[in-house]
Amino acid sequence: DFCDAIFRTDSTPTESQIKTVKEFCSSHSPKLVECVNNFTESYPARSPIDSLYCCDRAEAPNCQAACKHLLRTMNTDQEIMEGLIKECGTQPLPQDPMWQCFLIRAHPPSPPVDETPHPAKMDRAKLHCCSKANTSVCRPTELFRSCNMQSDQGAMNDIKLWSNGTIKMPFMNIPVLDIRKCLPDMWKAVACSLQIKPCHSKSRGSIICKSDCVDILTKCGDKKYFHEGQTPERLCEVLSPIDDPEHCIPLHRYLTPSSLGNSIVEEIIHPCNPNPCPSNHLCQVNRKGCLEDTSCQPYICVPGCKMGEASEFLVQQDALIQVPTHDGAAGCHEMCSCGPSGRLENCMSIPCVEMDKGCIVEGQRKDHGSSFTTDCNTCSCFAGETICSTRKCPTKKDSWFDAINHPCNCPYSFIPVCAVNGRTYPSGCVARCMGFKDQQFVFGHCHSSNPCTGISCPRNQRCVPRRRVCLSNTSDCLQYECIGRPAVCDRSSMEPACDTDGLVHRSLCHLQQAGKKLAYMGHCQDACRKTKKVCGHNGETYSTVCEAFSDRVAVDYEGPCRAVGALSGMILDRVCIEVTCPPISVQGCRPITPPGACCPICASILQILWSQKQMNTFSKLNKNQPVTVYDILQILRLHVSVPQCDVFGYLSIDNRLVVLVAAVDHQPTPLQIEACSKEAEKIDSLINYASPTLVSHVPLSAFLSSEINASSIHSGGSLPSPVHLSLWFILALIITAAPRIQ
Repeated sequence: DFCDAIFRTDSTPTESQIKTVKEFCSSHSPKLVECVNNFTESYPARSPIDSLYCCDRAEAPNCQAACKHLLRTMNTDQEIMEGLIKECGTQPLPQDPMWQCFLIRAHPPSPPVDETPHPAKMDRAKLHCCSKANTSVCRPTELFRSCNMQSDQGAMNDIKLWSNGTIKMPFMNIPVLDIRKCLPDMWKAVACSLQIKPCHSKSRGSIICKSDCVDILTKCGDKKYFHEGQTPERLCEVLSPIDDPEHCIPLHRYLTPSSLGNSIVEEIIHPCNPNPCPSNHLCQVNRKGCLEDTSCQPYICVPGCKMGEASEFLVQQDALIQVPTHDGAAGCHEMCSCGPSGRLENCMSIPCVEMDKGCIVEGQRKDHGSSFTTDCNTCSCFAGETICSTRKCPTKKDSWFDAINHPCNCPYSFIPVCAVNGRTYPSGCVARCMGFKDQQFVFGHCHSSNPCTGISCPRNQRCVPRRRVCLSNTSDCLQYECIGRPAVCDRSSMEPACDTDGLVHRSLCHLQQAGKKLAYMGHCQDACRKTKKVCGHNGETYSTVCEAFSDRVAVDYEGPCRAVGALSGMILDRVCIEVTCPPISVQGCRPITPPGACCPICASILQILWSQKQMNTFSKLNKNQPVTVYDILQILRLHVSVPQCDVFGYLSIDNRLVVLVAAVDHQPTPLQIEACSKEAEKIDSLINYASPTLVSHVPLSAFLSSEINASSIHSGGSLPSPVHLSLWFILALIITAAPRIQ
């Protein structure tokens, strides 16, 4: 029996089994021990050192070092596997490059079969994980990290391998029944989820949940071939030790129909998935409209640069990118631009970040990059500097008046002042709290004065307003610019601009060439021909809703700005008593109120903590050009892949960057609301995990942490209700109406 335990399967016997066989069989059957020894000595032995190259495929440097140490010091596969799981913090999954390397070495692929499968058979065999994930019977708003043809093929190959009766994993084989008959849909869900890697806001893991693992192995594991002492529970302790659905993949999501309905409706689309652009171009959602002589596609292809020789990650031309230095020193980067040649160029060194420098908070050490809370404020430690939000934490004794006190315990008042960063603050006290001296702000809204008053431009140039809110403070945040009449404009440029006469131009350059005055960026809208003042979330009054949206600012309410709401998201009627809020455009929506706003909206909100020091560094390296809120929002828009959602934002009065991801249709459906929520979760996750996908863009690498608050839909709110013409209806007109221009 003990001998059978060794040779029953291809799995490596455990250390206790080897010891038991030697002790028991040496006295009862020396010939058997001799036979076994002769067989094992004649069998081609594999030294662990031969697999050292697999260690280089580990993503984390500490895992690479631990892997090489284990292969040099451990003797059995079981010891090596347990050590790798402990040191690397990852499970032995076949889609992990390091584990995949060990798996291929342990189980070399079979020789290729000469017969070529019939194309129809191949198509029928494919699982089409990604196409199924984009229908209403699956998860139409789900986000995946690897949704492509290769993942489909990988899932199909997994099913073929598992159908042979054994799931081969690094250092472990699991005997199973015929999966084509035993829970076939569940096995397909396992293969698809492991390959296409669903994204969730709180987890970047790619393992199925323990309860699902135990369930499928209990029903489909071939227990007569299990090792002695092996059970589904023990196997899953190694393979899938987590059962928190926020940190593992629950299979029921992919085995049951979506709660959003059974009819397939084109309520949301993903124009860039699959990628329709050439390999050296970046696919972006088309939010600009179309030229007259081109077919209107929901996407545009823009030239890009690869982040490195071996990288497939593209960034758009003219973008400023942060990349590690050649010596690979921790915390050291270069800032490069994506040039016309398709390569990164004009690289400059960025001062290294002291990653080993922590923060001392309330007597405790916090590591660089960590986020934490003190009272009700969110904080981050960045290179020894503790950066926190500055909201006042309410207590039980606070009255409603105390609950809305502004940062630094400034009393509530609305006597607006305009600071030199271009931001309007509700009072001088709040401006001082944010670090501005008395000579650095003036009374009144920033948009209430003409920035060109008293400005003398060079000959043949004229002054035009250029309102912006600056995040860097090492150079002047000018609210105007002097421009001449350009002689030549790029005919291929497509940045529609509407002049004050209601005529749309191909770009701002073409508008200036015609000697016109800019009303707002974007296509001209009939709804914005007449002045109808609105108050934006940034506390500024705009002449029309089109002007606000052109500034990437969503509207709080109609009419001039009269008040500043609570920073905590509370709705305080006594503060906003003079404000009439527009109706919520989606039935059953649980709305949320942006910080400092009066009116609730159906959207997702991110509140981002950022480093002033890093923003200043990037400004200096970029010829002292200030980093603005508008710049940040334009880059974040590139990370929203659904045209039915768009990005708006502003700098809050407590110095956090507030980003809104909202549906832009007149009457958004529950599906669109969920899609926008998922897009916001994606950005939130990219920020909090410091993903290179996001922080490679130079201004965004100054982000430290993010908090998300998303609207949700009541279970009964499956259909939108009719509402009166609202500000969001005008927004829908702006987004969807794309007249063809000359």
